[in-house]
Amino acid sequence: MPLVEIDRPSGTVLLHAADTGYVLRIDTTAGTVRLLHWGASLTLEDALALREPDAEGSSFHSPLDGTEELAVDGQVRFAPPALDVRYADGTSAVEPAVDGYDVREDGDGAELSVSLRDAGRPLTWHLRYRLRQGSPVIERRTELRHTGGPREQPLTLVRHSAAQWNLPVLPAYRMSSVHGQWAGEFQLRRTPLPVGETTLTSRRGHTGHQGNPWLALDPGDATEENGDVWTLALATSGSWRMTAVHSAEGRCSVLGGSGHEGVEITLAPGETWTTPVSTGQYTSGGFGAASRASHSYVREHVLPAPGEPRPVLYNSWEATAFDVTFDGQRELAELAARVGAELFVVDDGWFGARDSDRAGLGDWSPRPAAFPEGLRPLSDHVHGLGMRFGLWVEPEMVNPDSDLFRERPEWVLHLPDRTAHPLRNQLVLDFSRTEVTDWACDWLLRTVDAFGVDFLKWDFNRSFTEAGSVGRVADGRRIFVEHALGAHRVLDRLRAARPALRIETCSGGGGRVDLASLARTDQAWTSDNTDAVDRLAIQYGFSQLYPSQVMGAWVTDSPNPYTRRAVPLRFRLHSAMAGALGIGGDLTSWPEEELDETAAYVALYKEVRSTVQTGDLYRLGSPANGSHAVQYVARDGGECVVLQWRVGPAERAAVPRLRLRGLDPKSVYGIDDDSGALPPGTECGGAALTAYGVPATLPAGGYASRMLRLRRVR
Repeated sequence: MPLVEIDRPSGTVLLHAADTGYVLRIDTTAGTVRLLHWGASLTLEDALALREPDAEGSSFHSPLDGTEELAVDGQVRFAPPALDVRYADGTSAVEPAVDGYDVREDGDGAELSVSLRDAGRPLTWHLRYRLRQGSPVIERRTELRHTGGPREQPLTLVRHSAAQWNLPVLPAYRMSSVHGQWAGEFQLRRTPLPVGETTLTSRRGHTGHQGNPWLALDPGDATEENGDVWTLALATSGSWRMTAVHSAEGRCSVLGGSGHEGVEITLAPGETWTTPVSTGQYTSGGFGAASRASHSYVREHVLPAPGEPRPVLYNSWEATAFDVTFDGQRELAELAARVGAELFVVDDGWFGARDSDRAGLGDWSPRPAAFPEGLRPLSDHVHGLGMRFGLWVEPEMVNPDSDLFRERPEWVLHLPDRTAHPLRNQLVLDFSRTEVTDWACDWLLRTVDAFGVDFLKWDFNRSFTEAGSVGRVADGRRIFVEHALGAHRVLDRLRAARPALRIETCSGGGGRVDLASLARTDQAWTSDNTDAVDRLAIQYGFSQLYPSQVMGAWVTDSPNPYTRRAVPLRFRLHSAMAGALGIGGDLTSWPEEELDETAAYVALYKEVRSTVQTGDLYRLGSPANGSHAVQYVARDGGECVVLQWRVGPAERAAVPRLRLRGLDPKSVYGIDDDSGALPPGTECGGAALTAYGVPATLPAGGYASRMLRLRRVR
């Protein structure tokens, strides 16, 4: 079956996204592109029988509201526009005309393009729909162009959404999204969607800790395993905005694009603006199926190197902070190798005058007092221990107390007539300027080559304030979008020039996790909060859209340096093994028995890593219940890994059994239980494990955990 079917006499277009049907009706006479259906798969014959909703309007209601693929401000429309234009004369009304539509197919999928224009003004826009073989995800973007001649005045895109996603009329709508703060990111919330406009946004110049550019909608009755769910996301790393519109008439649409309110794009004649990609998917198997579809999409169509296992890394930050020396890092590297780390990362403090956060950012050469012979001796030592070598960098930032700032103060993102307020003693460099991004790319490449760097932890520790770019006046807030695009260009150049280099996206933890960042990096630092208990909720929210393969998770000291909570090593290990395992504690202070226990669990993790990082994820319960588990099933079905936790004392009441998911009911599985609750050699059939489950009893103690490993034996 083709991915796109078209009936041109009626203007009906049917998109086949896996088992999903998405039906458009393109009316070249009326100049409209409307959605008729988004849900279960249909045939073209079914699609042709669909009728456009709300054929009659009134002086207070438009039949177009909540049905158009990219609503404009103009003609008879009352809903919020996805595309809002301000022309040179101050008017905003647009009169769309459809110029045509076509389909292009290639080996990976197909793309539908619909061409529209303003019938009376010099503006065209193209709606792009990208389908991938076997995926329910539809990628959309919009390309806008000022088509006037050189004497025409510029026009301004006041709102420039990547897409407008229209849901079917449902009895009710519930919205799922994540919210939080620094060290408390990805807190999942599910709330009824009120009538009106609900906006999720970042005004900070980066994705943000307070929210993440995705949301899911359901009728209010979806569960982890059942129900219809529509998931929408934006691939953007700067400021962003997603607005869910629930009309009083009962319709629901979601508009989303880069930039927060007031971030306008001015187009001169001949200029084009392309929005970021917006993704949408429908699944019918509850929130779990929605997450698994998103994870598969990220692995197969977003990540640059999805087939590689993410290495067990050691990061020195919590052990040393800014007290970085060659001898100290060498000792930590030897201990990291002993416990099985495959990558050793030197964090902040290795460069310039960097003995605190007050100075040195921008001066990217090894600190002489710490590394009198440079970094190469340490890099060689790490490589000799059988590990790769990594460095922390923060290319987009500068300290006022730095040689770079003294030489290039104009490179800072700042309004010249306003007081600059450093945060964390630093300011932001203007990555919309090519001379700044060229400088960054040059020193990064020199550093990678000179010191044998295999891995970069790319950090971003300051949100935008008083942001402006020298030379840009009319639309200065455009920097909230263009800075991130500049960072993307540097990352793209780095990867093209050094294909073996691997990169972690970080922004004080999870402040820059999004599909656009993951398209250029290999994993994400999930949160600066490494408390194993807090991480359960953070990782639960992260897993709603993003796969465990990219979720950096560390085992650190106890008591935790952030929360002061004391948690057993076993619990900390199990918590971090749920993602891309890392170690971040001060290993010089760990007792011998803890080093040995860590080494044993790291070795076990390496055995199950493929299943954890690339298997299908099933969430069994949630952290809000005090006891929950996550289950990973290998793509070939031959192995299953379960990690289970309880926070607080065991309940006196009977504990429910742990019913597993995604197993072959006709197979028999051998089960290894590291808690000892199940005796060695235990075997059980897939049907029984699904219907009846295994005992959910955990060891005694306030922080109890275990790992089950199931392997198909017949």
